[in-house]
Amino acid sequence: MYKKYYPQRNKRGKFAQKSLPNRELMEAIRSVDIIKKNKPFETENKVDPSAAFRDFGLSQRLMDNISFKEYLTPTPIQEQVIPAVLVNRDVIGIANTGTGKTAAFLIPLIEIISHDKSERVLIIAPTRELAMQIHEELKDFSRGLGITSVLCIGGMSIYRQKNELKLNPQFVIGTPGRIKDLISERGLFLTGFRRVVLDEADRMVDIGFIEDIKYFISLLPQKRQSLFFSATISGKVKEVLNTFVYNPVTISVKQNEAPLNIEQDVVRLENGYSKIDKLHDLLTEEGFDKVLIFGRTKWGVQKLANELIKRGFRAGAIHGNKNQNQRQRVLDEFKKGEIKILLATDVASRGLDIPDVTHVINYDMPANLEDYTHRIGRTGRADKKGKALTFVE
Repeated sequence: MYKKYYPQRNKRGKFAQKSLPNRELMEAIRSVDIIKKNKPFETENKVDPSAAFRDFGLSQRLMDNISFKEYLTPTPIQEQVIPAVLVNRDVIGIANTGTGKTAAFLIPLIEIISHDKSERVLIIAPTRELAMQIHEELKDFSRGLGITSVLCIGGMSIYRQKNELKLNPQFVIGTPGRIKDLISERGLFLTGFRRVVLDEADRMVDIGFIEDIKYFISLLPQKRQSLFFSATISGKVKEVLNTFVYNPVTISVKQNEAPLNIEQDVVRLENGYSKIDKLHDLLTEEGFDKVLIFGRTKWGVQKLANELIKRGFRAGAIHGNKNQNQRQRVLDEFKKGEIKILLATDVASRGLDIPDVTHVINYDMPANLEDYTHRIGRTGRADKKGKALTFVE
């Protein structure tokens, strides 16, 4: 069934990349291949280990919620963003996923709203998964504070969302497509939001939402607090920035390599050994308890998942061809341990924050270094150890 994908028979089969990875990525992969371990991780800003969330002057209830989530020390971006938001500054945060940026903006906004329930916050994220993740984090951090919220994403009842919005929740979290639908149906009015977050703005631009974002900005009140987070600042992203923020604090915490607690390695195929058989052997090894596998195409990811299931593995796939309920069901099964292996494309994986992933496997090489870093950052989270393996030919 998988002979088309065997590298020794057809190196340009269905799983082959549509374009070559960029030079930066190839150099990183070669470096991993040579030294068989990760190089030291550095950021532009380092946190003082003695710093603690109590230094921000947060309310006791919010501090209790932070402690319950076992957040002990602020990450570099949290240490700098939280105090800036608390004094109502606009913020440009340049940071990768996995740096703690969600808590960096949620914690101070919750603190502000807990003292003034008339305030309203709009948070826009590029994907349903990321919006759902932010909403879950919000509920955890705001427990017991009387803060209300609505999640506005596609794949769920717009009628129900419109009814919930009539109650004027303090937080509205959504994706551009559903927010635009709600505005057009007069279920959502942006004039009341004086605090706005654009998360992963570069991704929203990449997937074609730049005109929608400009439209949303035009509907917002002129006097507002604007928080902008992006991994990169391209020309098109700057178009959004020019009209969104005013006199911002710019905070850059970029991590171009994976943290030290992620062990990286490459997987090379021996002569006559197929890619799927090598993957099969890896997944049967001890310690591969919760594995996330990345592929390049929706079709390829689903076919690989079907083959693994045929071979007796408990596996599931998420990609753009599945509706929101199907994707969420698979994610829940993976989180609960009902399935051992989750296969995903890069687009479907945005915003995933799944605890205790033991291994990330790049079955297909990512297109660039940023996607590589994002992928392998799904393991080794919360200071736990993780392993990342990349198939190379």
